[in-house]
Amino acid sequence: MKYKKIAVIGVGNMGGAIVAGLLKSGFIPVSGVLISDPSEKNLRKMENIGVVACGNNSIAVQNADVVILAVKPYHIESVVKNIKAYLTPDKIVISIAAGVEICDLEKMAGENISIFRVMPNTAVALQESLTCISSNSKVSEHKAFVTDMFNKLGKTIEIPEELMAAATVLSSCGIAYALRYIRAAMQGGVEIGFGAEMAQFITAQTIKGATELILQNGCHPETEIDKVTTPRGVTITGLNEMEHNGFSSSLIQGILASYGKIENKGK
Repeated sequence: MKYKKIAVIGVGNMGGAIVAGLLKSGFIPVSGVLISDPSEKNLRKMENIGVVACGNNSIAVQNADVVILAVKPYHIESVVKNIKAYLTPDKIVISIAAGVEICDLEKMAGENISIFRVMPNTAVALQESLTCISSNSKVSEHKAFVTDMFNKLGKTIEIPEELMAAATVLSSCGIAYALRYIRAAMQGGVEIGFGAEMAQFITAQTIKGATELILQNGCHPETEIDKVTTPRGVTITGLNEMEHNGFSSSLIQGILASYGKIENKGK
């Protein structure tokens, strides 16, 4: 069966997670993944799972059909400049660089290139990411392929590019926000008598269950909360204490602060 070879430029945390997810999903064989990274440690780590490590970005791009730019935003201009000669109209370019707009990528790579801007989160490694996708006007024949690829890594939604900064905060940063809640709940669990390992398991499985209630039932969180908040009960007492100490407002303010940081970088 014919498959597209994929070059991943930058295999740090996110780029490495994408490679791991693609291989785990069976979307592409290891021989179809080419990688490049300035870090010898990152290259060796990826080589150990069988992918093709290239000596430089240009070699990876020349031999690939799809180019995933998984580099820091402040590196992307120099990286694209280095590979521009090999970005032909038949190739697909996918950028995960936060804050770098499609119009900027077109100026760097060329206006005849099919460009996607995507924002996954690190759960791609487990095929549980939520990936937001935007694209330019040249991608019609490639959209189904890119959507299918990221659906193999979790779930996807197509969004207007102007919402990409917000998607970065809610999905990509959101992983860290959720994990910080889990850490705090674990610490509370230890205070009330559990060992750290058991508190972690109980908390993580509880969060997984809460998430599935929303995803499978499609209801508002308060609907499920109402089911466990009995009059004068322990749940409502705990919730009210959390709200009194700013639980919801601090989370909202954190999201807004992250969004403001992205917006300021863009300007």
